[in-house]
Amino acid sequence: MDSFISKLFLAHQECSDCPSPKVIQQFFENLLGVLFPEYTVEKISTKEELASKLAQLEQTFLSILTRNKHLYTGNAESISAQFFQNLERIYDWVHQDIDAMFAGDPAAKSRTEILRSYPGFYAIASYRIANQMHQQGIQLIPRMITELAHSRTGIDIHPGATIGQHFCIDHGTGVVIGETTRIGNHVKIYQGVTLGALSVEKAEANLKRHPTIEDGVVIYAGATILGGNTTIGSNSVIGGNVWLTKSVPENSKVYYQAQMYHADSAVTDLYIFKNEPNETS
Repeated sequence: MDSFISKLFLAHQECSDCPSPKVIQQFFENLLGVLFPEYTVEKISTKEELASKLAQLEQTFLSILTRNKHLYTGNAESISAQFFQNLERIYDWVHQDIDAMFAGDPAAKSRTEILRSYPGFYAIASYRIANQMHQQGIQLIPRMITELAHSRTGIDIHPGATIGQHFCIDHGTGVVIGETTRIGNHVKIYQGVTLGALSVEKAEANLKRHPTIEDGVVIYAGATILGGNTTIGSNSVIGGNVWLTKSVPENSKVYYQAQMYHADSAVTDLYIFKNEPNETS
């Protein structure tokens, strides 16, 4: 038992500066509550109260950074101030995402419904906040935030991904967006979509391993698009269950069709590719 206690004590000593998941979760949820009143536990009654809560959050974030200097390079005060200066842009972009979800989902009765109940909102808001931290060179904490959203929604977005404005995730369960993915504006994806890498070799960690999705693309449920050299051209539609490892030009339609040969009941897979202007583009 003594050797086991010694082993545990060593682990605790080596992890003495690690940010606790509970601390990061509490900070993130409090921040979400200030940015979006739908997530506020207690109603904020005055502008002064709101300003005070925002100042408290900035102080909390600064405290987290100060205790974990190994997670960034630079000055904690400057990094914290820069993050909070960018909150208005994050807020505006998330509201554009909400507009995209409302416009793209006939079942959505109001933007409040999206804010309170849609996993796509929670995952995208988490990503936008984490991505800002990632851009500022903060390690680990951004991933903890997006993994919190992953555990809650089933949507896995790496904070290093680049995602444009008016982004819509419908339903969302099983969506995976890799670290070097680049997504343009007005893109919509459905559940089960994977934007992944062809290889998971550690030596390729600093290369672009994930696809580029240009403006106005729609990707339907279950589609898998792999590879850093794979580009889906603007205003294209990728059908459900399609598997792509090569680029397609703009205004393309790619969809999957299974063909049954009745003579021996064999089923083959067929991918249909069309390059034509989309009716909705």
